[in-house]
Amino acid sequence: MNNITEVGNEASQTFSELESPARRLFVKGVAGLGAAFASSSLVSAAVPAQAQSGQQGRPGNEMQPVQDAWGPFTPSSGAGRYLQTVYPPSTTTGELQLGVTYTLWIPDGIQTVRAVIVHQHGASIPAAQSGATSAYDLHWQALAKKWDCVLLGPSYRVLNDAIDLTPGGAELWFDPRQGSDRVFLRALDEFAAKSGHAEIASVPWCLWGHSGGGIWANVMSMLHPDRVLAAFLRSGTAAMFRSRSEFIQPTVTPATYEIPTMLNFGVGERGNRPWDGSIATFEEYRAQGAPIGLAPDPRTPHYCGDSRYFAIPFFEACLQMRLSEWPKILKPVDLSSAWLATPFGDTAAPAAEFKGDPKKAVWLPNALVAKIWMEYVRSGTVADTSTPPAPVNVRVKADANHGNEIKWDTEVDMVSGLGGFIVLRDGHGIARLPTQPPEAVYGRPLFQGMSYHDTPIAPLPQMVHVDTSAKAGLKHVYTVIALSSAGVPSVPSSAATW
Repeated sequence: MNNITEVGNEASQTFSELESPARRLFVKGVAGLGAAFASSSLVSAAVPAQAQSGQQGRPGNEMQPVQDAWGPFTPSSGAGRYLQTVYPPSTTTGELQLGVTYTLWIPDGIQTVRAVIVHQHGASIPAAQSGATSAYDLHWQALAKKWDCVLLGPSYRVLNDAIDLTPGGAELWFDPRQGSDRVFLRALDEFAAKSGHAEIASVPWCLWGHSGGGIWANVMSMLHPDRVLAAFLRSGTAAMFRSRSEFIQPTVTPATYEIPTMLNFGVGERGNRPWDGSIATFEEYRAQGAPIGLAPDPRTPHYCGDSRYFAIPFFEACLQMRLSEWPKILKPVDLSSAWLATPFGDTAAPAAEFKGDPKKAVWLPNALVAKIWMEYVRSGTVADTSTPPAPVNVRVKADANHGNEIKWDTEVDMVSGLGGFIVLRDGHGIARLPTQPPEAVYGRPLFQGMSYHDTPIAPLPQMVHVDTSAKAGLKHVYTVIALSSAGVPSVPSSAATW
């Protein structure tokens, strides 16, 4: 039995080369999880009582989010609407043997949902718990909002770091044929019924997946090629598991070869499964004429780094290319706008001008993505000098115990995301948020933090600052400046006086 809730704002194997004990310990720490959450009794525990009660409420209203490792969380912004549904593990053969929580973000004012953007975490306990914050990511929400999409973050409650069919292991979910396919479709049906957007059950999907999540997304594109608008596979493909007898390789149909796909992995993964599987998938798909690209990240091993600054524009190009006025019909990929590049090179050219073998070339959907790709494969990031939107709705009230409380809202720059804020009093900076630097850097620091898994760090920061140094009895003027992840400041917000 599940509840859907509206919330507020051979032997057991592991990826030993990818999931070191030190890395796992760090991720648990920065996410505020603690080593205790590694115990199966806690990891498999049901979502807190408030999330199971069936009560519905907006953030800060009658239902307060519960801050545990799996959410729900207090969002960083009051924009949009969050729905969450929880499924317990099944004991029936052929059904999903793990519990799973799905969190869906729906933009404000959306009339018709055009697609579901799925941000799928990888294998291991830290990956699964980090995935619980993915639907709260302001940067990915900006993409969803622009294209009238919803953002879906699944979080599978693995009991250990095994990547096989050991009880509680990740292969039980990242092979969709083990039951996660059917539960995913069921969740979409229930979100469609509860959200007032019946089209969620039938619109296409943009699938982003890291590690085991990449395997899941790759297999889903074979099982449901008519539903997949595009796929971005970070360090994970079905080909990674060809040596595993229990992981029967799914059939790649001609329809799968029509899906625009990007394979992204770290150069530090050379010689490991993510590297080998990505290259094998690229070569096999491209030989069939598939629109598939290869984007090695020169700076990283298995963690996601700054891949979002390439993944988001890739998805935007595919959404623009493939969405149609008919919700269930995807346009074919427009190959006339393609650019091509030599694998492991750093220069792309329009397809008509490419001198090499096109069936061995990296495919890129258009000139803009090609430009971003060239920068990304050289540097591992994408520069941006554009000015982000200024914060809005700045308001101030007295905090009887501390000082003046300043709150605000903002739109997030889809190119660079949100790096933080500067709060000014009477024209002078008094605070920079976040107040503390990250304990480890996995990519450009963001206001919500950046985990190993391309997700925000819980607990999520709020757009609020308390000015404790304001002198009592004096009137002050407050403004706020937004910073992109590249450190570019916005113009100051409109002023609020207190």
